Parts: sequence; structure tokens; C-alpha cells
Amino acid sequence: MRVGFVGLGNIGRPMALRLAAADGIDLTVYDVVAEPVAELLAAGATAAWSVEDIDADVVCVMVRDDDQVRAVAGAVGPGTVLVIHSTVGPGTPAELEAQGLTVLDAPVSGGPMGAADGSLAIMVGGSDEAFSAARPALEAMGSKVVHAGSLGAGTRMKLARNLIHFVAFTAVTEAQRLAEAAGLDLVALGEVVRHTDAITGGPGAIMYRDTTAPIAPDDFWYDVFGHVQALGEKDLAFAIALADELGVDVPLAREALPRLGKGLGL
Repeated sequence: MRVGFVGLGNIGRPMALRLAAADGIDLTVYDVVAEPVAELLAAGATAAWSVEDIDADVVCVMVRDDDQVRAVAGAVGPGTVLVIHSTVGPGTPAELEAQGLTVLDAPVSGGPMGAADGSLAIMVGGSDEAFSAARPALEAMGSKVVHAGSLGAGTRMKLARNLIHFVAFTAVTEAQRLAEAAGLDLVALGEVVRHTDAITGGPGAIMYRDTTAPIAPDDFWYDVFGHVQALGEKDLAFAIALADELGVDVPLAREALPRLGKGLGL
């Protein structure tokens, strides 16, 4: 299988290295920076002088933004499946398909560490035919490859996933302010959070239902999420009371308290 890879940055470089090490893949790479290209050459890949010089069945793109993706797309040959790993605007994949290209939007989650060990989650939008054509390359780079739906579905899933990520990061900053005001060791708190998230699953622990509709009282999840709601509302109320005592602003906690149960479907 002939695969091209464009964009050898922090995540693209280890993704391309996984392809270079995979059986049955003939890899050609391109980047404007010489060092990662040299590393891929040493790993067995071929270097292209430009995107136009890449002769491949599938061209994977991991560049900075939508404009760079468009520039690469404009240089890809006909009949090639363009796989966009960059997180782009929701309308960009369809815009490129309208130009006559065969496109998959396939953003990734897992960061440089996941790229290095091949454990990325890759969320793919596009036709069954294009997905089948690119699948061997995708599975060489990720351990969780999900065909999310038609073109654009991969990007929409990535945006939903990262909403969790960055809202949670913002909540962490709020918790750190509260902990600091309470005289706690923030490094030790971080160790506790990572330890318990590894056990409980973190926010993903409540993501098992296939709908956000209200839960019927005879549904299995009714009592499970009722327990989550009771614990959550109690602990949030105590945290807000502590924040008030210490003069710490915790707007996310205040927003979560009245919304938790309804969001769970109760």
C-alpha cells in the first residue's frame, strides 16, 4: 500500500514513524523542515521534494490549520484518498470533497505519546469505500479507529471529545485555586486526580448511554445515575461552601450544581 504523509510535527512525526515500521506500507513523506524528514528516511521512508511528487493511494495530512490543509489538498493527485488528521473547521472536509477529491476527515486523540506508541484514537468521517482504502494505514497508527459516519463526522466527534477535555482543564484550574486557598499541595492533588481517574475512568465513566433523553425509572441507569447525582450534588455543595468561606470564585461548580442531574437524564 502506497501511503504519503505530509506534516511531520509533534504528532505527525511519530504517526509517520508508525507507518514506516508497518508491514505492507510503502511510505513517502514531505515536510518543510529537514530534521524530521531525515529521521523518517532513516526509518525506511522515501522523501518527496513536494506534495505533488507524492505518488500514493492514500495521503495523510497533519498540518497546522485549514489553509495548510487546503494547500496540500490542491497538490494531491486524482484518485488519491486524502486523509485529514488535522482538526479543521466542520465545513472544510466537505469543501474539499466538492472540489472533486476523495476525502476522509480523521482527527486523532491521544497526543504525541499516543502517536508514538500507536495507541491513538482516530475518528473517521467519509464513505465506506474511502474508509476501507485507508483503513490499513489508520490501524497502523491507532489502536481505536472509529468510522464515525459520513464526511465531517470525524471532525464533529473530535470537537465533542475536546469540549470535554478543555472544559475539564478549565475545571482543574478552578479546583487548583480552591485547593491553593485551602493550603493544599497542588502537586499532591494532581497525583490523586490522575490516580483516581485511572480507576474510575474520569468523565468517560458516565458515557455509556446511547441517548441524552430522560431516563425511565425502570431503566438500569436510573439508580446508577441517581447515585452519581446524589454524590455529585453533595460534594459540589460542600466545595462551593468552602470556596465561599475562602473567597474563591468557582463559577463552573456553581453552573454544574443545578445542571448535573438534568444532564444525566434525571
